Amino acid sequence: MTEYGYHASHEQLGPETLLETVRLAEKAGLDQAMCSDHFAPWSKRQGHSGQAWVWLGAAMATTSLRMGVVSAPGDRYHPAVLAQSAATMARMFPARFWLALGSGQALNEHVTGRGWPDKATRNKRLAECAHVMRALLAGETVSHDGLVRVDRARLWSLPEQPPPILGAAVTPPSAADVAVWSDGLITINQVGDAQADTLRAYRDAGGTGPGVLQVHLSWANDHATALEIACDQWREPILGGDVDWELTLPEHFEGAGRFIDADTVESFVRVSLDLDEHADWLRHQAELGFDRIMIHHVGKDQRPFIEAFGEHVLPQLRTSP
Repeated sequence: MTEYGYHASHEQLGPETLLETVRLAEKAGLDQAMCSDHFAPWSKRQGHSGQAWVWLGAAMATTSLRMGVVSAPGDRYHPAVLAQSAATMARMFPARFWLALGSGQALNEHVTGRGWPDKATRNKRLAECAHVMRALLAGETVSHDGLVRVDRARLWSLPEQPPPILGAAVTPPSAADVAVWSDGLITINQVGDAQADTLRAYRDAGGTGPGVLQVHLSWANDHATALEIACDQWREPILGGDVDWELTLPEHFEGAGRFIDADTVESFVRVSLDLDEHADWLRHQAELGFDRIMIHHVGKDQRPFIEAFGEHVLPQLRTSP
């Protein structure tokens, strides 16, 4: 049966507020949680960007949820340091922590000042980092000289079982690439059912792990308000193409986002005041083959959403095959 979780968006809420919302999500009956790992928000209107790993320690210590995070090794995070962080989380919270690795976005990674590689180079670097991290988590001493460099690294506090390492991918070609080294796939909902093509590419390339889908939706007591929330908070992240990966500052995203209209936002963010419609749409995502669905209400006021979905939507989804 498909599991349903809560996405904690560090770009939109302060870390102390997200601690409250993830506890509410557990109380509402969600199975697990995940969080973003940004250095900067998509826009100044979002206005936050807490440190994901610090927050995860607090969130996992104060809930019993399984939790994951999507990070990008190679710039902000050296793979040895990221492996050490993952090992520590998995040791403190056995069988509860998972990690997904992606090739990153300039918005978050440009801060190191090393320049932003092209996509092919980023994909190759990601694969190198994943192999380095797996070796470290297996207890090996690792030296590596490639797109990343590692000198005689060893992890001294290892968990009994290494955490699952998923691959983050939006397009079918990237999904096929991560299938080589990942324990599962995480992707996002796209126009129509394009996310199913991404999952299919992962499976066709030999990927056998769970398919995880992060879904973006907006709910309010009336459609106009739900749409206004979606346009205000989530129009920049849906720019698409190479834009999301290449722009470096929130102001750049805001400038490009001015040209995105409400119809385009609704093609990426599920907007509805009808909780039954949300339940039907989430059920459809499960039917596409996704094993876990991480729900992200793109508004800043999370309590009404969590309480409404816990009371009205989750019971419908629990009865689904």
